[in-house]
Formats: sequence, C-alpha cells, structure tokens
Amino acid sequence: MNSLNLKVVTDFNARSWPSRLGVDSEAAGARRQWLNCNSICKHQNVRIVKIVACSASENPTPASGSGQNSVLSRTQTYALLKQQLEVAAKSEDYKEAARLRDSLKLFEEEEPVLRLQRLLKEAIAEEKFEDAARYRDELKEIAPYSLLKCSSDATTLGIRVQVRSVYIEGRSQPSKGLYFFAYRIRISNNSDRPVQLLRRHWIITDANGKNENVWGIGVIGEQPVILPNTGFEYSSACPLNTPSGRMEGDFEMKHIDRLDARTFNVAIAPFSLSTIGDGTNAF
Repeated sequence: MNSLNLKVVTDFNARSWPSRLGVDSEAAGARRQWLNCNSICKHQNVRIVKIVACSASENPTPASGSGQNSVLSRTQTYALLKQQLEVAAKSEDYKEAARLRDSLKLFEEEEPVLRLQRLLKEAIAEEKFEDAARYRDELKEIAPYSLLKCSSDATTLGIRVQVRSVYIEGRSQPSKGLYFFAYRIRISNNSDRPVQLLRRHWIITDANGKNENVWGIGVIGEQPVILPNTGFEYSSACPLNTPSGRMEGDFEMKHIDRLDARTFNVAIAPFSLSTIGDGTNAF
C-alpha cells in the first residue's frame, strides 16, 4: 500500500478534478516504476506542474477499449443516477423520477453493499431499529469501512483539511487483487498566521484490517508555505489489495512568523477507499 503523489496548486475556485490526466510509465527495476504525469486544466487560476511519483506495485494495464470515458464508470454512473433523480423530483417530472428510481434500485441490487446501505437507511427512517442493527452488522461483515464516507473534513488550529477519494477502474485489476484509488486533498489556512507543511503521516488500512504507516517529508517532495486565507491542493493515489479500506493521518506543520514556534499536528480525518463510492462527487 503505497501513495502516488500528483501536485495541483489552486485558488480553490476550481471545483472539479482535472479534465484530463495523461500518465506515461516505464520500468525502473523489478518492482518499481516512475511515473511522469502531466495534467491539463482549463481553469485560469490553476497551475498544473509536471510531477514525479513512484509505485511499488505492478503498473496495471487499462482494459481494452476502456479509454478515458470508462474511468470511474460505475461510481460515476451511480452518482449520476442519484443526481438525475433529484433533479427530476425537484422539477416535478415524476414519470422520469420513477424510471430513474427503478434504475437506481436495479443498480443497487447488483451491489450488496449499496443494497444494504439502502435497506439500512430505510429501516432507520421507518424506525425499524432491529432491522437497522442487522443491516449494519452485515455491512460491517462484508465491507468494514462502508459506513465511512469517501470524504472527510477536519480543522485544527484554523487549518482545514478536506479529502475526497475515488476508485479508478481503468487502472485497477481486481482479478489480480489490485484496486487503484485516487484522492484529492485541499488544505486551507483559515488562521491569521502563515504555516509551513513539514511532514506527513498516513495510516492505510485494508479490508482485512492490515495497517501500514507511511511517513514522509512534506508532500509532492515539497514543504509548501501556506499564507493566511490561501490554500494548497494536490492529488495522490493509493493502490490497495482489497476493494475497500480507509485512510487517515496528519500533517506536521509550523508557524513561520516566529523563530521559536513549535510544530503541531493537523488532523486528516478518516475517509473510505471504496470501489462503489458513496454516491457523491463533491468535496
């Protein structure tokens, strides 16, 4: 379980993932590759830079004919169905809403986790708490981290860290036990003092409960300075051996307006890595 780091620096007016991400890889030993990545983004205030990252796992080959449009297909399809249903209901197009509702249920029936999540939500709404407890326990059994969101949001001493993860189908090989997840991190300095990010610490846990601690200097090979009312944003990726897992951690930071300032830890709240997502795409 290793992280691949992709850097994005932005003013946070850009709400979506970069529209295209080209990745070229070449072997650098029996079990290591180095990836040179370039991202193209049309937002005027976003600066994308060439980055280098490494992975200890074998580079998965995208499925034949998959192309860019198939990446995230199942998670995007699920999120799109939910969004379209909400729009149809709000616009009082009830015939379309009924069709989308049935499509959504069919989709959920094919995914045991989604089906149990729906049943759990319905049981709670109907105050059938005994059933809710049973569905919750079944969820914990088949997908230990399914009750976690694929996003998290935490603030420490005015430093806000938001994270959002997505499953990348086009770079995964489930038959070989390789599941590839990308996640995006947005750090906002809402305090009145400048800070510098010095170190990072991740705790990565797979569905079997196997933990891995990852420490590193800065992020993307840098130790960015984040001024008050500004932010820093980057993307990264994590291969996993199971279809679900979780990540959490912290950034070690320091106020740089005083020479004798002590370092402090900024929490990265737990979030899920899930092949089916949680039905949303927003931060």
